[in-house]
Amino acid sequence: MRSKFFPALAVLAGTTVGAGFLGIPYVASKSGFLPGLAFLIFVAVFMLFVKFYLGEVILRTKGNHQLTGYAGKYLGKWGKLAMFFAMFFGIYAALTAYMIGEGQSLSHIIFGNLNYSLIFSLLFWIIMVGLTYIGLKALKKYDKIAMFLVFGFVLLILVWFSSGIKMENLDYINTGNIFMPFGVILFSFLAFSAMPEVERVLLGQEKLMKKVIFYGVIIPFVVYVLFTFIVVGNFGPGVSEIATLSLGRFFSILGVLTMFTAFFALSLALRDMFRFDFNLGRFRGWVLAIFAPLALFLIIHFFKLAGFISILGVAGVVSGGLTGILALLMNIQAKKLGDRTPEYSIGISWLVIIFLSLIFVLAVVLEILI
Repeated sequence: MRSKFFPALAVLAGTTVGAGFLGIPYVASKSGFLPGLAFLIFVAVFMLFVKFYLGEVILRTKGNHQLTGYAGKYLGKWGKLAMFFAMFFGIYAALTAYMIGEGQSLSHIIFGNLNYSLIFSLLFWIIMVGLTYIGLKALKKYDKIAMFLVFGFVLLILVWFSSGIKMENLDYINTGNIFMPFGVILFSFLAFSAMPEVERVLLGQEKLMKKVIFYGVIIPFVVYVLFTFIVVGNFGPGVSEIATLSLGRFFSILGVLTMFTAFFALSLALRDMFRFDFNLGRFRGWVLAIFAPLALFLIIHFFKLAGFISILGVAGVVSGGLTGILALLMNIQAKKLGDRTPEYSIGISWLVIIFLSLIFVLAVVLEILI
């Protein structure tokens, strides 16, 4: 039997390496590279454990669910509503940010300026309408290709820009912005909503889940560190909010690829939440998943309500924080009430839950204060 490891890894890593990846160099340049690196290490380790806990919940449960379904099963009605809010807020915010980023990147690539961003954002959305309707089959096919293209582009960037690194761009620390990277970096590691899709891809080979989660966190971490090192090392405080715009028109293709794969996976996760957990069916789930982000994007664009980085930061701490806390609570209940023997199990206690939950709460407070 052919291994399903790489298709599953492509779903998780492809969803993780999205718009947040493009925002890290900007926030790291504002705090200083070293504080940014410290946050990258801390958040990567932290999110690895949270995803292990969530993966165990998924493996202990029979049937197809999205995160709202797992929360309803193990935490009751309040848990399902809380998870719905977290997914609703986080994914819609992310999809809106991706539309902003795709429009700016494509306009920059084709015309060398941002004057046509709105048109390209709408064209991108039209393409995603069809792909999201096709669903998981298309996700497995295109995410795997896109993942290898993304890593190829990052390697090319490392080679191309390595000679332009200046130490003065890497050794400064701005204490006034020292916590600025937290929200964006947290957002860049989330991809919680892709976890149920990973299990569906692994059907019959669920024993690979833990390995997929491990590499699904470690690979993005390495990519983020190298990309941030190169971009901040070259441009210092002058990094654009969407980092690839600082690298020139050709390398902005990287931003297009990462936001494409992330938009695809997250819109599919949202569709399946409405489809499986709220019994709305495939068509109505698709309509809610794909048309609401368009409305939000148009409102934000015409009323100039928020920028790319601010959307990522708020989405990261609010959605990521709430989802993470709920995942920890679900794990304790799934150990008692699960209807399937999992392929792995991670020890947990209330002390662990309180500690990790306080980190999420701290992230929310810091995002508000800065």
